[in-house]
Amino acid sequence: MTIRIGNAPVSWAIYEFKDIEPKYHFSRVLDEIASTGYVGTELGPWGFLPPDAAALRPELDKRGLQMVSAYVPVKLVDPSAHPAAEAEAIKVGKLLAALGAKYIVLADDNGTVPELINEAGRAQGSRLSAAQWDVVASAVNRIARKVNEETGLKFAFHHHCAGYVETPEEIRNLMDRTDANLVGLCLDTGHYQYGGGDALEAVQTYGSRIWHLHFKDCDMNVRSQCAAQKLNYFEAVGAGVFCELGKGSVDFPAIIAGMEKLGFDGWATVEQDILVEDLDAPRESAARNRDYLRGLGL
Repeated sequence: MTIRIGNAPVSWAIYEFKDIEPKYHFSRVLDEIASTGYVGTELGPWGFLPPDAAALRPELDKRGLQMVSAYVPVKLVDPSAHPAAEAEAIKVGKLLAALGAKYIVLADDNGTVPELINEAGRAQGSRLSAAQWDVVASAVNRIARKVNEETGLKFAFHHHCAGYVETPEEIRNLMDRTDANLVGLCLDTGHYQYGGGDALEAVQTYGSRIWHLHFKDCDMNVRSQCAAQKLNYFEAVGAGVFCELGKGSVDFPAIIAGMEKLGFDGWATVEQDILVEDLDAPRESAARNRDYLRGLGL
């Protein structure tokens, strides 16, 4: 079993959310990912890293970094948005494939629906009807099939708070309706906890259908405080609901052991969601997270 450890621009507050402007040039982010001990990176939002393989490959190679994957948000409940989303996923997938990546990560268009932003971490059950789930699952299957045909990449779905695929029940609804040969799960350990689940239970539930990992921790005390104060998703992130690895409720030793038992051979991307003004904080946090995982043998 091999779990290779990457990081991502999101740990430097480079988000897909359109109202959060990057505070760093891409070269600093790649420098700091490499200098803190990671061997891979995700793409981040389209255009943050050079969107041309010939330009980006030398930037990765000189730092000893592998391109791991990319996160592509799609407004899944809106059928009119699906053709453009498919084209976007294929565009991103072609760049990833040219750089040697094996996976692409799809997600709902999280953080864009006010009521979902407001109830993140407090949602229960499923908020979509059976007919809406069929629309969502059909889109995921279709995009996964087209991306694989066009690029050869495997396709993992990322559940995420402040979206329609947040709670364990919602994740199960999607997984049950999608083709297990086409669609795997990108298990985000922190979002699974924040969404009301237990990430270790997810490993036991989905097993070999977990094709990609995002390592994130969740402070359940902060989660409870945010729920009591009815803080929205972005306010909760700012309050530190996603703490550094090993400081929250995620049982990383057991999760790693569970993935080892499954024979997992792939990537875990550390994602430290922070919203701070200190420009050195992401690098320092990335270093502490890497040290924690080294202590677990990774």
